Amino acid sequence: MGKRYADIIKELTDKELLFHLYLTQLLILSISLILSIILFNNIEEFQVLFVFYDINILVIGAAAGAAVVLIDIGLMKVLPEKLYDDGGLNEKIFQNRSFLHIAFIAAVVAFSEELLFRGVIQTHFGLAISSLIFAFVHYRYLFNWFLFVNIITLSFLIGYIYHITNNLLVTIVMHFLIDFLLGILIRKRFLKKSERIAEEENVINDH
Repeated sequence: MGKRYADIIKELTDKELLFHLYLTQLLILSISLILSIILFNNIEEFQVLFVFYDINILVIGAAAGAAVVLIDIGLMKVLPEKLYDDGGLNEKIFQNRSFLHIAFIAAVVAFSEELLFRGVIQTHFGLAISSLIFAFVHYRYLFNWFLFVNIITLSFLIGYIYHITNNLLVTIVMHFLIDFLLGILIRKRFLKKSERIAEEENVINDH
């Protein structure tokens, strides 16, 4: 099943990939809106999710996001590459994007997913349920035990941070930084690999 998923990803054109990515986020936002109308008694209850003048956005959200990325980079250096194999989706999403486009994708994903999983689901059904749903929605990680454990752990961490801060902006910033920084890392690795291949081809042509 994992190989079949990887083959499907490889067959997607860049345009199709972006279409499915943004369509998925639009679907998540739509579900969030519908559930918010059903579950929140009034607009004031919904607005309470966002606390703009909160030092925790930087002290906890930004710091936690950066820490997760640093730990991930450290693990990538010592663990086998196959443990981070998600079928090639992350690479295909980020490797050909500009830094601005990577930031936009990270912002859209962070806002839509945090709104649904933490703002709506966790607020009404608790940390465990929202974290498990968040992990299972990231379908591609089910084919790799390490990535699945990774996403479960990250999901509970983000959920716990929302639990102690009661501010959705904290987890949105955390989620954004994780996706943005890892996206930048993928992009830089792709550029470095492309440069190396170009240099090797030049050496071959010279001879």
